[in-house]
This record gives sequence, structure tokens and C-alpha cells, in this order.
Amino acid sequence: MPRNAWRVTAAAALAATLLTTAACSDDGEGSQPQADGTKPAKPLKWGDCEAPTPAQGSGPVPPKDWQCATLDVPLDYADPGGETIPIALIRAKARDQKNRLGSLVFNFGGPGGSGVATLPGAAKEYEALRARYDLVSFDPRGVGASAPVRCEDDKQLDVYYAQDSSPDTPEEEKAYVDNIRKYQEACKKNSARLLPHVGTPDAARDLDRIRQALGDEKLNYFGVSYGTELGGVYAHLFPKNVGRAVFDAVVDPTKNSEEGAMGQAKGFQLALDNFAQDCVDRGDECRLQGSTPKEIEANIIKLQKELAAKPIPGIGARKLTESAATNGIAQALYSKELWPLLEQGLDEAEGGQGQLLMALSDALNGRDQQGRYSNIGAANTAINCVDSKDRYTLEETKAGLPAFRSASPVFGDFLGWAMMSCTDWPVPGTWETPDVSAPGSAPILVIGNTGDPATPYEGARKMVERLGPGVGVELTYKGEGHGAYNSGDACVQEAVNSYLLDGKVPGANTVCTPAPDASQPPAEPSAPTEPLGA
Repeated sequence: MPRNAWRVTAAAALAATLLTTAACSDDGEGSQPQADGTKPAKPLKWGDCEAPTPAQGSGPVPPKDWQCATLDVPLDYADPGGETIPIALIRAKARDQKNRLGSLVFNFGGPGGSGVATLPGAAKEYEALRARYDLVSFDPRGVGASAPVRCEDDKQLDVYYAQDSSPDTPEEEKAYVDNIRKYQEACKKNSARLLPHVGTPDAARDLDRIRQALGDEKLNYFGVSYGTELGGVYAHLFPKNVGRAVFDAVVDPTKNSEEGAMGQAKGFQLALDNFAQDCVDRGDECRLQGSTPKEIEANIIKLQKELAAKPIPGIGARKLTESAATNGIAQALYSKELWPLLEQGLDEAEGGQGQLLMALSDALNGRDQQGRYSNIGAANTAINCVDSKDRYTLEETKAGLPAFRSASPVFGDFLGWAMMSCTDWPVPGTWETPDVSAPGSAPILVIGNTGDPATPYEGARKMVERLGPGVGVELTYKGEGHGAYNSGDACVQEAVNSYLLDGKVPGANTVCTPAPDASQPPAEPSAPTEPLGA
């Protein structure tokens, strides 16, 4: 299965949306081959941006002060003179050009999220950094506008995501396995040439090409969620090229696929526990029935069982199934800002109306209101399956289910069954776990959030350990949701900004605790997240 059954992406995926329902350039290139046989990357030719495509997740045209470009990179780094593929980029120039520090490159996670579509909507949160950095992001290979992996079409994906992702009978098991195989066959049919070459090591090599094309001696980098894994692999491959780097919402580099999924089961269950406790603490203001968190969660489990037996009206002709409802619940747990929508959606679903939970599920799956899917699901599967060697049989998957159910009565079944996502993938995997050791690298600020559902807090300490002595610097945020910087917490943002702008490394094991009554601003929209079992 993938390293994570849900994508690991930046904090409040589409939160704001749900809460509110050619320029000149330098020319020329170096001619001497580099150590990997490639020539130095050409400077980029920046121009006006177009609206994100459906594959990128759709959306408005970026503001006029944003520019876009394309960088050609080798499809296969073992054949640097062979076929190339385009990498799509976007930037907003630093406000203070006289004191500009260079470029700050973002990856918001996934894997499979479009940075080109995400960064303009999230840029307000990084305005302090734009003072002296060009803000830059990109669509990694296989994603969005960068040679996107294609599997099933929109109508087929509606069927795929409506499947029963927690089968209970032999007939349901067969249907589940057949549906996954059909999806994988479509990926092979439509994207066979790309599938061996969309892994994280190749994306890290692309990052270094991007650094060269931007004209930066060092890569200044802000990785969120899966972006921390990509950043760790980059630091391992190019430790001397690391500038100032921040890892936020950290993927544990020591866990294999099963261990990562189990961590998510525990993390999402913790987030649900915290949501339910908050509901109880608000008394009569909470719309959900139950005087204790356990009673509220028991009602959620009851709803899941009822939907498994009889789906309810969702959006249009689509029904809210057990799988869609569980995806919707998970989506809302990525950010505390979405808890009110989760409360409302659960209340409405208990009354027979599934529109809101379906909308949350659609956001998780990358489906827009016109029924068009981004390619985040296809890219996520392709990247995870070429990265990880793990391939679990039906028997191994079923044997692991009791432990997943024990870890999370609400999410365990779904995360356990997702172990089969890579079982018959047509391309072999690369590693058991990624190597992120980076001796000689500049310090990397590593931020863990104690309430993070998708990338549990313990992963930050493991990343610091694996980066090696003198490289990883850990900062703890005692908050809720996926990620820390976009929570708006002043302590976290001050530490990050001081490091990126002034080079001041915070003290090891710094702890940021939000004030109990502090009202955080809504998190900005970010890359969508992944459905259970995709």
C-alpha cells in the first residue's frame, strides 16, 4: 500500500473554500555536464499564468503579480540525454528586491498535490516571508501540469470512490480487490511510460534542477507533510546544496507502509476524540447527541453501519455511502477550522441528508463541482507505489485488521484495507523506508504538532534523528490539525520567520503552546488530501 492511506498534505485542505462554500528572462545555459551526466539547467523564462487545469484542481487565474514557467528535466535520470518532461512552476517576486535573499521553494504535500494551484491561495499566510524571498512552488513530476499520471476518467472515478472500502463478506472482498485491480490496470494502460519515473528520488533530483534554474546557490525550502519526506530525500542526495529549510507536519521516515497507516489510524482517532471532547465541553451548543466523547463516537459508528446498509442522498444523483462519509469525517479533521462543518455534516447525515459530508469527501478526492477530478489520486498512488516496496496480500491484510480496529473503531477498517493499494502495482518499489541522512547539511527546522492526525507528532523526532547530528532542530507545537505554521500560532511563525529571514536557529526542543482562549485565523486552502482506500 502507499506509505499512507490518506494523503499527507498541508493543514486545512480547501478550508477557506468550504467555510465560505511572457515576461523577460536571462538566456543561455552551461555546457559542461554535471556529475549525474546532465547539463546545468537553463534559466527559466517567466510569463503570465493561466487558470489551473482540472488535473491541477481547477481554480481562478492567479493574480497578475504571479508568474509561471516550465523547466524541462530528464524523464529518466539514468538516461540524461534522452526524453524530457516538463515541470510546471509558479512564483511571486519578493517585495523587497534590494534585500532579496533568493527563492523559497514550497512543496505542500500529497504526494500528488499541485503546488502551482496551491501556492497563490495560500500565499497570504507566507506574506512575511515574501518580504525577502521569491515564493516559488511547482507541480512535481506526475502531478498536475508536469506530465500527469492518468488512470480512470471522471465517471469511472465516481464509481471507484463509491466502492465499499471496508468489505465484510467474501463477495464484498472480491468486489473491493477487483475494483483496485481495474484502477491499477487503467494506470498502466494510460501512463505506463511514466510509472517507473515518478518516485521521490527523481522528484528530489528535479528540485536540484529547479534550484539551478532559479539561479540559487543553495535550495531554501519549505516542505509540508509529504513535502518533508521529499525534503529529507533531497537533503540526503544533495546535503551541501541545502540552504535554510523548514519541515512542517513531518512524515516519519522510519515507518514502513503498515506502520505509517497504523500511525494514521491512531492520529485520526486522537483528532476525533479531541473533536468529540470539544463538542461535549460546549454543552447544549453542540448539535450532536451524546453526553460523553464515547457516546458521540458510538453514534458516528452507528451512522457508518446504517450507511453501509442503506446510503442516503448526497449531491445530485450520488449517494452518501459509508466510505464517502468516513472520507468526509477525515477531511474535516485536518483542520480545527473545519470542526463546525463536521458537526453540522454529522447532524444532517443522522437526519438523512448527506450533502455536506459528501462535499467534504469530494474535497478529499479532488473532485470539483463540475464533476472533474484532479489527478491527485492517480499521482498519489503512482508515487507511493514506486517508492515503497511493500506489497500486501489479501491474507496479510485481513490478518492485520484487528489491530487497526483496536487503534481506531471509526477509521481502522478503512486504513487496514488500504494496505492493498499497491498489491498488484505494475512497477516495483524502491525502498522499505527512505534514507534521509544528511551529514554536512545546513540546519533544518523540523516542526511536530501534538494534535496532528495525518502525520503523528512522533515523526518529527524520528526525522531529526535520521537527518543526523547537527542537522535537524526540533520544534514542538501543542495544537490541533495538520501542520503548525498555518495555524496562525505566533510562536511557531516567529521561530520559522526568524530562521528563514535572519538565519537564527531556534533552541533545540523549543515548545509552542497556543493560549487556551486564543482564536486562530482560518487556515488557508492547501492541496487536497486523499480518500481512505485510494
